[in-house]
Amino acid sequence: MKFARNADISRGHLDAAPYVSVLMLLLIFLMAWSFIYTPGIRLQPPLANDLPGADRPSVSVALDKNGSLYFENKAFQEAELRTRLSEIARNSKAPLTLLVYADKDATQDMLVHLALLARDAGIPDAFLATLPRPVP
Repeated sequence: MKFARNADISRGHLDAAPYVSVLMLLLIFLMAWSFIYTPGIRLQPPLANDLPGADRPSVSVALDKNGSLYFENKAFQEAELRTRLSEIARNSKAPLTLLVYADKDATQDMLVHLALLARDAGIPDAFLATLPRPVP
């Protein structure tokens, strides 16, 4: 004898607990990911509008508010940076421009000292990198 089938798989009770638990785990992972340390230095460049850019090949140096110099993702002392910049200037076919990514709390003495260091290494021009002002 054949019995009528009343149970339909698509009409069963939907258990939401597994879905909610997976979403909670994803939320916890995303929140924990935001607290993970990211390498690098924190710089806050000054804000400015309509400044000219560099039209020649450039070399970038970062300067934080404590006066530490960073080049090619490494911390450098002044003597090491001078020799490295002079090597790059000697091997370059065109004159180079120094782009200084300085923190807004860096003093003018630090900026001038870095520009003179680059000039001694054979890089005649130095530009200060800035961020554009926010649009009102």
